[in-house]
Amino acid sequence: MRRVAVLAVQGAFIEHEKKLRSLGAETIELRKKSDLEQEFDGLILPGGESTVQGKLLRELGMYDILKEKIETGLPVLTTCAGLILLAQELTNDENRYFATFPVSVKRNAYGRQLGSFHCDGSMKGIGVYPMEFIRAPYIESVSPEVDILAEVDGHIVAVKYKNQTALAFHPELSGDARVHEMFLSQIR
Repeated sequence: MRRVAVLAVQGAFIEHEKKLRSLGAETIELRKKSDLEQEFDGLILPGGESTVQGKLLRELGMYDILKEKIETGLPVLTTCAGLILLAQELTNDENRYFATFPVSVKRNAYGRQLGSFHCDGSMKGIGVYPMEFIRAPYIESVSPEVDILAEVDGHIVAVKYKNQTALAFHPELSGDARVHEMFLSQIR
């Protein structure tokens, strides 16, 4: 059985866990450094508040261990704030977190809460997919080796690079499990 760790220090982690369990995966929550001693085959960095998540990752002693796991090939799926945690560059924020994904990201690109919206967009390898954007970022530029999976209104909102898949939207909030199925298929 595939076992996926979900960062559970802040944000929309429970919804990811429910979606993964409905697909037959086992989940564990990462709340403190000792949780990283468990075996797991994949990682989800959920939506939420990236500044808070980044601060807690460092304070709880989880940052370096997770960064190394990502850099050495652990499959990772990120949504919204998780995309910000992986981005090598944030165009409107001086903070950097894992910086393992060669993209430039704009935080809160659609505005604050009132800029949240839903649309159906086409996603490479999946087809038309319901996309929920909540105080969402978007990707302003990508390195040539990054695979663009989806764009909405001319903005890049889903990308893949090696073992990392990053989305600006929240697939855990839709009734559609295909993004999580795609992620689980990437786990040995």
